[in-house]
Amino acid sequence: MKSGQQVVTGSDAPATGEHSTRAAVARLLLEQGPISAAAVAAELSLTGPAVRRHLDALIADGEAEIRPAPRRGARTRGRPARQYLLTDAGRVRFGHGYDELAVSALRFLRQHAGSDAVHGFARSRVAELLGPEAPRIAAAGTARTRAEALARVLRARGYAAQTGDAGAGVQLCQHHCPVAHVAAEFPELCEAETHAFAEVLGTHVQRLSTIARGGAACTTHIPLEAPERLGSDRSDAPTTTAIPVPTGQTGRQRA
Repeated sequence: MKSGQQVVTGSDAPATGEHSTRAAVARLLLEQGPISAAAVAAELSLTGPAVRRHLDALIADGEAEIRPAPRRGARTRGRPARQYLLTDAGRVRFGHGYDELAVSALRFLRQHAGSDAVHGFARSRVAELLGPEAPRIAAAGTARTRAEALARVLRARGYAAQTGDAGAGVQLCQHHCPVAHVAAEFPELCEAETHAFAEVLGTHVQRLSTIARGGAACTTHIPLEAPERLGSDRSDAPTTTAIPVPTGQTGRQRA
């Protein structure tokens, strides 16, 4: 048994130890996988039923997977030997260095290629984020339906986005941001996103809060009518024309 690992012995382990025991099983799969259930049981001093319960739970959550054990010698009767290892989703619980790597890369880019290169990267990233869906969003019809179409695309990209009414406008809330930690040092990412939203929606937008700046969500206000179209009978006519963002009016400075 590895030093420092918390162990709960037996299939009758108290519920309060379930989480720590499952974490110990997952760590063993990370460090020694592919590994058999019997080897996990021996390493952690657990019973077979206890190990299988935790392995089944990890598999059900998509954090572990099974692969056939390599055969040694002649085939024997009985259930084929199986081994367990973590999936990519299972490795997430132990963290990644992606944020640190991204920050280091952007620092290097700024140092050696200048701030314009960082802005260019940010614009390229958000263009890839929206991808071929951008023209479809821009042609979705009314300002409200364009905002809803944008939210659907962002949800599909993992941003947990939704829209809600906000007086004379719509609020787009992104409850998750995969690059929040990087954007905390490089607000260019938020600025490029805000600008891209304005372009694809065909109106100015105002960024009210961001996760990168400590907000509970990235919240963007989208007016239902562009200022120069207020009072027009065609205020909801579809458009793909970007309206320049007035200096100091949007949340780009607070992104």
